Amino acid sequence: MNRSIPVVAENADQLDHSIVSALTRCLQEEAAAIAAAAARLHADQVEGALTLLERCADRKAKLVITGVGKSGIVARKIAATFSSIGLMALYLNPLDALHGDLGVVAGDDVCLLLSNSGETAELLDLLPHLKRRGTARIALVGRADSSLARGSDVALDASVDREVCPLNLAPTASTAVAMAIGDALAAVWMERRGISPTDFALNHPAGALGKQLTMTVADLMVPVAQLPSITPSTPLAEVISGLTQGAIGSGWVEDSGQPGRLLGLITDGDLRRALRDHGPERWPTLTAGELMTADPITVSADLLAVEAIQRMEHNRRKPISVLPVVEGKDVLLGLLRLHDLVQAGLA
Repeated sequence: MNRSIPVVAENADQLDHSIVSALTRCLQEEAAAIAAAAARLHADQVEGALTLLERCADRKAKLVITGVGKSGIVARKIAATFSSIGLMALYLNPLDALHGDLGVVAGDDVCLLLSNSGETAELLDLLPHLKRRGTARIALVGRADSSLARGSDVALDASVDREVCPLNLAPTASTAVAMAIGDALAAVWMERRGISPTDFALNHPAGALGKQLTMTVADLMVPVAQLPSITPSTPLAEVISGLTQGAIGSGWVEDSGQPGRLLGLITDGDLRRALRDHGPERWPTLTAGELMTADPITVSADLLAVEAIQRMEHNRRKPISVLPVVEGKDVLLGLLRLHDLVQAGLA
């Protein structure tokens, strides 16, 4: 019995390896199909498509994307991508378009039509109506000599030698290539339009991505009104009491002569170091001015919270868990704690 166990284990390992090898081969074939498509595309084709997309944005028009079956699913994804980066885009079911929904298409719009064969009947039926409206047409097709390619202003060659499907039937490599070309068009359009993280954030207000791109220090800081006020002459015992009562874990030292002006910062770590460096006989005479970190690193209220995290993590002096938030040079607005950043899901 014992001798058969290694044999079973060996067979299982071989089976696992065989499955992984087959999966890897399929992925490599799709990657090769995308690479071949990249080499096959002509510069004038790509430039023509990008010019139409830029004209679409300049005129505040729409990118209307359509396709049938698996091409329709790819079309929906490409539309979602362009919408997310700032070009108004929508998916249009070609059958619905022929029965009334064509009304959403305007003359200044651009229509991107996806078809592997380039002979999809519903798309060919759409062509004369798009031409009549003056709507520019980009064909993303698997056959450069197809009817759809010939009836469009620009044709992008998305052909593949064969599908990854062992029967060479199910759309696999062809849909991967179409998706990749759509993504590439979106990425290059972003570069040309100079889309910034701030622009991107306008369409992504929710979720982790939205927080990273929109949440500022002001949204997370503890306002100065909730912080214990300490002066340089405040004795150690009162400093500890103030930090404990506030439940903030840190306090700021205010200039007695200029209310609101930040002189320094005191954290739990500052207290521990002071007690370690000074004997008990010295504790009664220690003051906030001796305990504080003078001239602390500060941030402005409008700084993105993720950038504040980077300043905390890459500080050369010492690890930072609290950042004073100031207006101008040293007027305190509040404190930003690492704890609050963690709770917001940013750290």
